[in-house]
Amino acid sequence: MNKIFAFDNVCINGFASVVGKTEKAGPLSYCFDMCEEDEYFGKDTWEEAESEMVHRCINILLNKTGRAPDSLNLICGGDLLNQCVASSFGVKEWGVPYLGLYGACSTFGEAMLVGGGMVSGGFAKNALGFASSHFCSAEKQYRFPLEYGGQRTPTAQNTVTGCGAVLLEKGQGKIMLKDGLVGRIVDAGITDVNNMGAAMAKAAADTLRRYFALSGKSPSDFDIIATGDLGREGYELCCELLGDAYEKIKDRYTDCGMMIFDMEGQDVHSGGSGCGCSASVTAGYFLPRLKKGELKRVLLVPTGALMNPTTVFQGQSIAGIAHAICFERQG
Repeated sequence: MNKIFAFDNVCINGFASVVGKTEKAGPLSYCFDMCEEDEYFGKDTWEEAESEMVHRCINILLNKTGRAPDSLNLICGGDLLNQCVASSFGVKEWGVPYLGLYGACSTFGEAMLVGGGMVSGGFAKNALGFASSHFCSAEKQYRFPLEYGGQRTPTAQNTVTGCGAVLLEKGQGKIMLKDGLVGRIVDAGITDVNNMGAAMAKAAADTLRRYFALSGKSPSDFDIIATGDLGREGYELCCELLGDAYEKIKDRYTDCGMMIFDMEGQDVHSGGSGCGCSASVTAGYFLPRLKKGELKRVLLVPTGALMNPTTVFQGQSIAGIAHAICFERQG
């Protein structure tokens, strides 16, 4: 469906974020609700650690909004692990209706589209959307266990250990979920698993062009335009792919994968990636600034690399996808 989703009266009534120790060492450390020094989050495995991170993040959101789990109509979210186990194990004890989502690193955008659509359409009074990732669990699944000690190329990205969660409700509030655009799968022919930024850049440029063509908005309508996690390599490629259109957005265009880490002071190569990247930056940085009135309108374009270890081993290319979400401050 090549059209903008205009959400009907959907507000953001709360948000929360949890990150790990590498993210705590970055420039946005002051933004997050919790920064955990223990990468195991008190558990025995990386997978359990990610589930615990999801559980903590949603609990923080519930506490901040004064809600009990049984007040939720729907939880929708996902992660990078096989069958989204980090998410399902993280929310299973609450017994809330749940939709597990997978859009690779674009999953947070998918959660906003699905949750916002359910609330906008009257199918739910509220929906909690989230996404998470964990550096160690992702490295174990997609590349090599950390114990292997493999070297990464300069174009590789550092999967963010983080989770961001947002409570969407029917009604008016300081922050509104205004509209969105579902991304298209775009295959640039990239086969290098250590260069996902390049694999996703073409999809990001495609979504940005489509959003402005279909929405009637211009880049000047936004304070910030942020792609999800292209990292430095993908960001620079996206700028090139936008061509003349880049001149219209360059003063306000950034990338969550470059924001969350100190690109010069931390050993993160091309920057951040993972479902938790755009989710934690949005819940920890963009939404609080919108609530305070420091920002009026933000366009978030989470990006995802659609691949798994099997397809990479078979030499298949890594397709990209990018969704667009518009957050707007009321009043």
